Amino acid sequence: MNSVLRKENGMNRDLTEGKAETVLWQFCLPLFGSIIFQQLYNIADSLVAGKFIGENALAAVGNSYEITLIFIAFAFGCNIGCSVIVSTFFGAKEYAKLKEAVSTALIGSGVLCAVLMLTGILSCGTLLRMIQTPAEILSDSKLYLDIYIWGLPFMFFYNISTGIFSAMGDSRTPFYFLAVSSVTNIFMDIWFVAGLHMGIAGVAWATFICQGVSCVLAVTVVMKRLKGIHTDEPYALFSWSICRRILKVAVPSTLQQSFISIGNIILQGVINGFGPGVIAGYSAAIKLNNLVITSFTTLGNGVSNYAAQNIGAGKMKRIPEGFKAGLKLVWILSILLSSLYLFGGKQLLMLFMNEPSGEAMKTGMTFLRIVSPFYIVISAKLVADGILRGASRMNEFMIATFTDLILRVCLAILLSKTSLGSTGIWCSWPIGWITATILSISFYRRGPWLRKAED
Repeated sequence: MNSVLRKENGMNRDLTEGKAETVLWQFCLPLFGSIIFQQLYNIADSLVAGKFIGENALAAVGNSYEITLIFIAFAFGCNIGCSVIVSTFFGAKEYAKLKEAVSTALIGSGVLCAVLMLTGILSCGTLLRMIQTPAEILSDSKLYLDIYIWGLPFMFFYNISTGIFSAMGDSRTPFYFLAVSSVTNIFMDIWFVAGLHMGIAGVAWATFICQGVSCVLAVTVVMKRLKGIHTDEPYALFSWSICRRILKVAVPSTLQQSFISIGNIILQGVINGFGPGVIAGYSAAIKLNNLVITSFTTLGNGVSNYAAQNIGAGKMKRIPEGFKAGLKLVWILSILLSSLYLFGGKQLLMLFMNEPSGEAMKTGMTFLRIVSPFYIVISAKLVADGILRGASRMNEFMIATFTDLILRVCLAILLSKTSLGSTGIWCSWPIGWITATILSISFYRRGPWLRKAED
């Protein structure tokens, strides 16, 4: 194999060598930092909308967010599908195939993005009315979504780029990009809204511009990094066989996120029936919750890259070591974040609301007190899911995920109609998480890596 990998600035990293805990933690901690900054985009939007425009603006951004999650689901699927396959080729040192997978992912994602943009432009207004968006926030929700949709190419290609970085063991470069762009986004949000008085449009345009800059920088660096991987073997710009392998991972991941988004939209419709106060409280609390869940999901993606590289290299014995190291990491974070939300939740919610109504604050605090103690449970599921995705065992992954979603949606609808009211909706989260975690860990324990480790 006449292929040579040149490490530029020490960024590309082989995850198949060294102590599993050290390697995985050094790889995953920058990913955790990256997702914190990535979440700052949406948190900044809600914070500025609530502080400088009003409670209805906060509700509009939160209401729109559930629909944006559908688009994010497709970008996430492209990211993880590309990342797992590129990781496998990287671990196996098949660099011509690696380049072929990258170009295939970029072309395929571009086509998908164009289709989603057209669909979004034509149907977002209908979706907002379907989830019973209150009249007082409908126009702001629609305006925010319209601008967001035009920025989808930036989101898609940025996600593909970060997937490629992670596949080659580089979690630092995306962190640097996000750190700078997220902080810039906060200042631009404030300038556009408080300084230029652009309202909800200012919030959306600030995010659009900052994501655009991050995307251009990320794609440029990826192209430069790929030039540093020399191979004499020919490779195609697009390969249907590799596309099918990417789709095998990407489609279930996209369906997972899409159905979660659809479930969240159904939940948003139930929540909207309780009025703007409950909507605003939930919008603030769900931002804090999503920060945690998305962080754990991203760490799970890091575990997927670790698993895929080691499977590609034929080092099955390292998989259980990575699982234990991943659990240790997420459980430490779970305890810290649960404690923060339980004891400092009110102060964190106040960041999003200038003069919150009593109902809004009560809703947000109730949600955090019910849900946050169970972060230690859902984090274990997401680490197990990371191993399953890295091994392309997508059927088991889907079963556990859909069990969680179906339970949460059905129970939320049923319990909201009891004397518990909106509190019943929040009670569905722990039940779904516990059940799905039991399934994911049982599927992990049936994997061939445990038998290999014993042998």
